[in-house]
Amino acid sequence: MYGEKVKDVTTHPALKVCVDTMALDYECAELPQFKDLANVYDPELKQEISRYYYIPRNGEDLVKATELIIATSTYADGYIPLAKDIGADAINAIQIFANITGNKEYIDRVHNFRQYLMKEDVAIVSAVTDAKGDRLMRPSDPKQVHPDFYPRVVEKNAKGIVVRGAKMHITGSAYSNEIFVIPGRAMTEADKDYAVAFAVPCNAKGLKQICRPIKSGIGSMEFPVDRPWRMHTDQLIIFDDVFVPWERVFMCGEWKQAFLIAHNFSLLHRRTGCAYRIPMSELFVGMAFAIAEYNGVTEVPHIREKLTEAAMYLQTLKSLIRASCLDFVMHGGMPVPNPVTTNIAKYHFADKYHSLVKLIQDISGGSLITKPTYLDWQNPETHGFMDKYVSGMAGTAAEARLRMFDLIRRQLASEYEVMVLHGEGSLMAQRMMILAEAREELKRCKKIADDMAGIK
Repeated sequence: MYGEKVKDVTTHPALKVCVDTMALDYECAELPQFKDLANVYDPELKQEISRYYYIPRNGEDLVKATELIIATSTYADGYIPLAKDIGADAINAIQIFANITGNKEYIDRVHNFRQYLMKEDVAIVSAVTDAKGDRLMRPSDPKQVHPDFYPRVVEKNAKGIVVRGAKMHITGSAYSNEIFVIPGRAMTEADKDYAVAFAVPCNAKGLKQICRPIKSGIGSMEFPVDRPWRMHTDQLIIFDDVFVPWERVFMCGEWKQAFLIAHNFSLLHRRTGCAYRIPMSELFVGMAFAIAEYNGVTEVPHIREKLTEAAMYLQTLKSLIRASCLDFVMHGGMPVPNPVTTNIAKYHFADKYHSLVKLIQDISGGSLITKPTYLDWQNPETHGFMDKYVSGMAGTAAEARLRMFDLIRRQLASEYEVMVLHGEGSLMAQRMMILAEAREELKRCKKIADDMAGIK
């Protein structure tokens, strides 16, 4: 990170923030207000385990897991702690693959690894998105610059496999305990070496991670806030001939079923993404209303319209994600959120996110980017002028407006815009899945129309 090897993520000035953010999953599991939601009794182990590693049985289980993500993300000031939820999406997708194929060896391995996760309560993230290289070419295409844009098996022996390749955009892997690696796409027979899924410790020999820079605190020009700074970072993961023992391998060469894991993970992960975007959306709606009030414009007609749009954005997201859980479908003997509703939910928040940002910026006004800084507020020669001229409606202190402007700038000038657009898959990925999953419904509706038209 920053061009230097990190010796200890728990003491690194930037990564320590990420470690502390991930640790909130463990803190919430022990807090009275979250304990019953975060933990569930497992009859096989005869002990309390993390709800994330519990196999859902019905729609209510999906709702509770969603509520847990919302609760912990709210507790983390809008940041998902990330210790287990996306890893849980991966193991459930792998479980569905194993159940559908009926491969007893894989079923046993998934069961044993889930037991390990339950007992040790370790943090695990998922590595899904591949480096890809030329995106118009398949992983095995000989015209690719090299064959390692996607992780692939380069050796098999009695003890396990050796993997070479890369994954990108992997949040949290640098400070997790384990990493799930799963296919990010459908494969052909020529791609069979790339049809691989496995779990690997973060300190495995040959595993290298390159972290993107992050802002690890509030700058000197912003008003200080008496709250811990929360942040995550993403990694480029390189598998430089990493050995994986067979007991940690969950797919190896089954190219026809690679799409099963990728498809079900994307579905489960989009539910997760929608869940942790709810606290973020609540914050954004709160910022819109707060700055409108501090500017004294809440009753201006066009501002009322913008606040209405903000409220609709939030409530639509909440309703869709809850409906997707209650209207679940069964995949491989496991309930999963309704594919159509889940993808519509994810498409809704990603597609309309920039409109929400735009209306917040519009309500805020130009002072959002031209206001004086906290350093000027601290200067006794300029403080009085700011206190007099930067205040808003009667009863609103200048400091309140300045603090809100700082918050809005931090939230809207971050990586959120790209993350919301591309996290859990691009907008086109949701549109493709919506059409694919809704095809039977379209046929049913066509029959209604044909009957009404008298067409046999």
